[in-house]
Amino acid sequence: MAADLSIKSENTMERETRKPPKAYNNLDFLNSPQARTIRILSEFLEPMDRFHREGIRDTIVFFGSARVISRNVAKKRLDAIRKRLLKVKNITKSDKQRLEDAKIDLYMSSYYEDAAKLTHMLTKWAKSINSSRHFVVCSGGGPGIMEAANKGALLAGGKSIGLNISLPFEQKSNDFISKNLCFEFHYFFMRKFWFVYLAKALIIFPGGFGTLDELMEVVTLIQTKKVIKSLPVVLYGRKYWEEVLNFKALVKYRTISKSDLKLFKFADTPEEAFEYLKDRLSQIYIKDSKTLLKGI
Repeated sequence: MAADLSIKSENTMERETRKPPKAYNNLDFLNSPQARTIRILSEFLEPMDRFHREGIRDTIVFFGSARVISRNVAKKRLDAIRKRLLKVKNITKSDKQRLEDAKIDLYMSSYYEDAAKLTHMLTKWAKSINSSRHFVVCSGGGPGIMEAANKGALLAGGKSIGLNISLPFEQKSNDFISKNLCFEFHYFFMRKFWFVYLAKALIIFPGGFGTLDELMEVVTLIQTKKVIKSLPVVLYGRKYWEEVLNFKALVKYRTISKSDLKLFKFADTPEEAFEYLKDRLSQIYIKDSKTLLKGI
């Protein structure tokens, strides 16, 4: 009899130690296809909660290439390549290509510097209208233009947001994002939602597939009235954009209307972009340069 009680006690203890986790603590389930809707909702609700706690209502969003580097880094790389090639007797085709790539990197680095300067100017202006919650710089959170945007805001003494996304290459959060405002997304569409939902303006610097995707999606949302708020869009670097995208050809072949070209504005200097954005944001959202007329 005593042995039976001992066995029952052991079985009870074993069942207790093998007690299954509650559903919301079951990582195997939460990472399964069946829980995808829960993960999607998490990428909606968790950022919403954090934005609310941090008092973030309005953002100015910066898009652009993750591959653009600062002028200082680009110049050092080019100088190092040139120095090395001076010691080489037979310059190979790959050597020439590396030199050309370094020259392009130095040329493109001007966009890094301009992005940092522009976010510095916008952050200083936002602070001058007695608001710490409005017109907060927001980037994709990674390197390149995104890093420059966060860096400029930090140097101006302001907050900035980084909406990072997990990718197999390129993307990792930069060091200039404000504490508690660095996010890590899995789903591109949820990240895009947060880019647009809080945005009061978008500045799109030169970039590749990701930047083109974001540009086209934003102007499509505006064109189709899915975004009903006034949302100024600036394409920074006319030479780049008009070489990469033939907007006039789209009009010529009647795939867009001529009026669609008014959905965005070109800018070539931080000062030009700043003056346009300051004027437009003041007209749309600010009364007497101090009181915001409307939030989200």
